[in-house]
This record gives sequence, structure tokens and C-alpha cells, in this order.
Amino acid sequence: MESLKEKTAKGLFWGGMNNGMQQLIGLVFGIILGRLLSPDDYGMIAMISIFSLIANELQSSGFKTALVNLQHPTHEDYNAVFWFNVMAGAVIYVILFFCAPLIANYYHQPDLVPLCRYAFLGFVFSSFGTAQSAYLTKNLKIKQIAETGITAVLFSSIVGALMAWQGFSYWSLATQTNLFIATNTILLWYHSSWRPTLHINLRPVARMFKFSCKILASAIFGHINVNVLNILLGHYFTARDTGNYNQAYQWNFKCFSLVQGMTTQVAQPVFVELSGQRERQLAAFRKMMRFTAFIAFPLLFGLSLVSHEFIVITIGEKWLNSASLMQILCIGGAVMPLSTLMTNMVISHGRSNIYMWSTIAFGLAQIGLMMLLYPYGVRTMVIAYTLLQIVWVLVWWWFVHRLTGYRLTSLLKDTLPFAGTAAVVMIVTHFATLPIESNILLLLARIVLAALLYFAIMKLANAVILKECIGFLKNKRGEG
Repeated sequence: MESLKEKTAKGLFWGGMNNGMQQLIGLVFGIILGRLLSPDDYGMIAMISIFSLIANELQSSGFKTALVNLQHPTHEDYNAVFWFNVMAGAVIYVILFFCAPLIANYYHQPDLVPLCRYAFLGFVFSSFGTAQSAYLTKNLKIKQIAETGITAVLFSSIVGALMAWQGFSYWSLATQTNLFIATNTILLWYHSSWRPTLHINLRPVARMFKFSCKILASAIFGHINVNVLNILLGHYFTARDTGNYNQAYQWNFKCFSLVQGMTTQVAQPVFVELSGQRERQLAAFRKMMRFTAFIAFPLLFGLSLVSHEFIVITIGEKWLNSASLMQILCIGGAVMPLSTLMTNMVISHGRSNIYMWSTIAFGLAQIGLMMLLYPYGVRTMVIAYTLLQIVWVLVWWWFVHRLTGYRLTSLLKDTLPFAGTAAVVMIVTHFATLPIESNILLLLARIVLAALLYFAIMKLANAVILKECIGFLKNKRGEG
């Protein structure tokens, strides 16, 4: 029998492998698609993505999280969630099918009507995989989830790129998303040993709904929070402006989700298993916070540093307006994995109400700010969005402190050394490489110099988390 520590370490490894491979594939095909498609194409998809995301949350209704949060979920629990998701997905799709003209009118884009009806099929496909995904996550089958995600993203990206090459414009992006969801769902069934039965009893869903409805509300507002600029830019500005912002956000998202995904699939099951063991739970949480900060700050600050060269070299000068926006977004992106880890701790204590109200409060604050600032332009809105993300870390810390005793001094000790070191490294690297004129040489020089400086400082500081990472990788190589 593996210990919880071993399961957690393997979960972090496979969570990192999953997200690392997905983001690497996303990087390669993001470059290909960025060169083949225009900002307007990305803008069309960005305008409607919020509707697919909200629909997907409505059909899942937070039940995946609720299942994972149960100590010992039964077949009846999984079966009730499966059939609820399938029925809800079908009903919501029919509603949105007939609402497509209203969405098109809001954005003044008639071509959105058929695009909506095609793109919204994705959440119908995903409704068949929610229970399977919950089963694998609950049992820490992170390796199987990794294999599923990597295969799905590779297959869908190849098809999307081929369609873009053949001139299908924004339809290639919609197809890529639908194909990813459908493939992912099929492979979740392949890897999961659980199967639904035709004995439909929704009473377990009713029992879980008190908890899951708060997760649902939080998830909906979370998607609104992430997509509020897409919604407002699509209405007040042009599809090109929306596409430029969305391109910047997508690169930022790929980077911070690489770190976030390492811990998200592991954190909640581990915290739930350690419930009732306050000291062990807090120790596990602090170690994950340090690991997250150790990776997130240099990665996101580094992407901010090379944003201009990266955009010009990879997807071309037509996306140059995205570079300055990405530079700002990555600063806020560095704290996103920390906030997510703290929300997992809150949820593991059964306090989905705190998660819900804090997410709603963040959303309302953000919407209010964006509505006030949109006359001042896209850049001002992005700066305000980023600053609010950073400030809200302290809000999440306050709730974690109330539940676990996690002190502000502990938060600062777990994160500031890595944030400060990464910031200093990027500033030194920036000035040290200014004389280099070639974009390619500048990009390579900044990546290599920043990585070496950060590693050297961590080594000289005798950082425990660096030793643990190196030790774990050595053990994995020894096992291989």
C-alpha cells in the first residue's frame, strides 16, 4: 500500500506531467494557429466562450467537487450525478440553441448564430464524463487523467491546425475544442472502472446539492471573472481588440495553469483525507504553497520578461498589441495558482459558502471596475484586472487563516522569497541583455540567463523545496 505522501508526490508528478505536456502541445499548436488565423477569428470564439463555460458548469452543477469531497462516495452517488449531468446538458443545449440569435445581437455579429449552435455541443459531450472524472480524481488516478488529457489535446490540436490550414477560420477553433472534449470523455470511460446503471435515483444529487450549489455559483462567477474582459471588449470594442486580448490571456493561462494543474488534482483529495489532523493538513498545505510559489513566480515573471520577443517570433507582428497586454497579465497570473490552492483548502473544510461568496464578491468588484474604466481603454482595464487579482490573494488567505490558523507571516515566508528572487532575477536579466538586438538571440539569452540565475540563488540559499524536487526526480529516474 502506498502512503499518502507517496500518492501525493506521484499525483504532483503526474499532474505536472499532464499539464506540462498539454501546455507544450498547446504552445506548439498555439503558434501554428496564431500564424494561420487572425485576431478577428480568435475574437469570435472569445465572445461566446463564456456561454459554453457557464453551460458546462450548469450541467455539472458542482457535483464533481461534491463527489471528491465525500469521504466514501457510493455507486448510487456516482450514478445519480451521471444521469443528472446528461439530462441537464441536453436541456441547456436546447435552450442555448434558440438563444443564439440574442447572443449574436449583443455582439452585433450575425455570423455568431451558427457558430454558437456548433460550439455549444462541447458541454453536451462533457456531461457524459463528469462522474468518470470524479471517480478517477477521488481515487488519485492522476496518471490515467494525464494520459487522457495529453492524448485528447494532441489529437484535437492536429485536427484544428489542419482545418485552419485549409481556411476554416474560427470554425477550426470551435472544432478543436469540441473534439478535445469528446476525446477526453471517451478516454475517461476507458480508464475508469466505474459504469452507470439504468436504475436512476436522483436522491443523492439532492443530498449533495446544498454543498454543490455553492460550488456551481462560484464556478459560474469564476468564469465570468476570467471572461469579463472578453464580454465587455466584444461589446464596446471590436472583434480584433477582443482577439488581441484573448491571445495575450491564453498564453498567460497556459503558463499559470501549468503550475496550477500540478496541485489542483491532488490538493483537495489530500486535504480531505487529512481532515481532523490539523497539524498534518496545515503542513501539507504549506509545502504545496512553497512548491507552487517556487515554480509559479519565475515561470510567469519570465514570460512577462520575454513577452515581446516571444510574440513576434512565434505568431508574428500582427499580434504585437497582445505582447504588452501579456506582459501585464503574467504578473497577476503568478498568484493565480496560490489563490486556487487556498480555495481548495477552503472547500476541503466543507465551506463551499465561503468559496462562493468570495468568488462572487471578486466578480462584482471586477465588473464594477471594468465598467468604470472601459472609457480609458483596454490597457487600463487589464492593469486594474491584474491588480485586483493580486489584492484578492489576501482575501483568500484570511479565510484559510480562520479555518486552519495559517498566519500571514507564514504566507509571506512561503511565497515572498520566491517572488522577490524571481523579480530581481528578471530585472537583472532585462538590463544585462539590453544590448542584444536580434529577437531570437534576445529570447534565448533571457531564458537561459534567468533560469541559471534563479537556480543559482535557490542553490546558494539552500532552498529546501529545491532539494526535495531534485530528490524526487532522482528517485523517479532510479525507478525508471
